[in-house]
Amino acid sequence: MSLSNGIKPQAKDHAKLADFILFSQREFLLNLSKELNRDNISFAQFFLLSYLSTSKELTMTDIARKMGHSTAAATGLVDRLEKLGYMERTHAIDDRRKVMVRVTQKGLELVGRLRDELQNRIAEAMHETAAPDAVSFMAAYRKLDETAVLR
Repeated sequence: MSLSNGIKPQAKDHAKLADFILFSQREFLLNLSKELNRDNISFAQFFLLSYLSTSKELTMTDIARKMGHSTAAATGLVDRLEKLGYMERTHAIDDRRKVMVRVTQKGLELVGRLRDELQNRIAEAMHETAAPDAVSFMAAYRKLDETAVLR
């Protein structure tokens, strides 16, 4: 079935979702950029901090692998975040040679504050979006989220 303009309903939904994602991504990233500048950290540092906030602790090798960086580059990110008080290094209990990295309370508070701000902006955007569009977006997101969990 097609609409009068020849576009299938599903393709029209895809186009609306793409427009919403592109617009919102720009807005969210601009706002996040302002916040990160205020806290003097980069996107890469924030993404590492955010990822580690959901883990207990990781080795430098694990961090490098998750970030897609060399261990040296990951060490640089951790060094900077450690100097700012957002992360700390410890030694593994079973092997003192193994360095473990975890987020400090200050780091958890930063990630929490920025996530809350992002969540509020998303809520505002979803409130301003037409109900069918919001439902379609959330259905698509849930499907993507299910697929990601299965990987």
